[in-house]
Amino acid sequence: MKNPPIPALPTVQAPTLAITNSTDRFPIRRVFCIGRNYPWPGSATPAGTGREPPFFFMKPADTVVPAQGLIAYPPLTEEFCHEIELVVAIGKACVHVPAEAALDHVWGYAAGLDLTRRDLQLEAKQAGRPWEGAKAFDASAPCSPLVPVHISGHPKSGTVWLAVNGTERQHADLAELIWPVHELISFLSHSVALQPGDLIFTGTPAGVAALLPGDVIEAGIEGVAAFSLSIAPR
Repeated sequence: MKNPPIPALPTVQAPTLAITNSTDRFPIRRVFCIGRNYPWPGSATPAGTGREPPFFFMKPADTVVPAQGLIAYPPLTEEFCHEIELVVAIGKACVHVPAEAALDHVWGYAAGLDLTRRDLQLEAKQAGRPWEGAKAFDASAPCSPLVPVHISGHPKSGTVWLAVNGTERQHADLAELIWPVHELISFLSHSVALQPGDLIFTGTPAGVAALLPGDVIEAGIEGVAAFSLSIAPR
């Protein structure tokens, strides 16, 4: 008995991200997202002391979309939340890279949102299940254009902020990262072989809250990028 015909896949371009002041685009290979990486109220883990090892989850590369215009309110949730994050783009492969050499592998930086179906995430946590249903949905990683390192340098401090309808909800400083960028890259490179095109969302500060259709988000990372977008009607 013959196998059924192999379905023809639609022609889809590989995901890419815009580059500041350029018509070129940065090809996206994988998207790594770091779990809680700022001190939150009630947390017993101040920056730089008593740190638990970082942990990460992933989003599909095509969840990265421009941080502009309208973003769809996703299905299956009543608690659709924002998380502003510094995004790191890897430009040179690294495996088991020491922390002191890790920044040599960075191509550039951006500001992005790790959008989350928080109610689904809490359900998954309580059941001991994976988070993919809460994190890996369409357009769940809006991102500003990448700023090459030769323009931005390697930001170690600077305001991380997000406002909804003109009211600030998240405010922190990159200096508060529990695991700073060079240590995150080193950690990940001991788990997987990081490759050009990989993006790392580095975690979000306190102030995460739910979004509603029609909300206007303004957010940014000092010295990197700022953006504005709106949540579309259901």
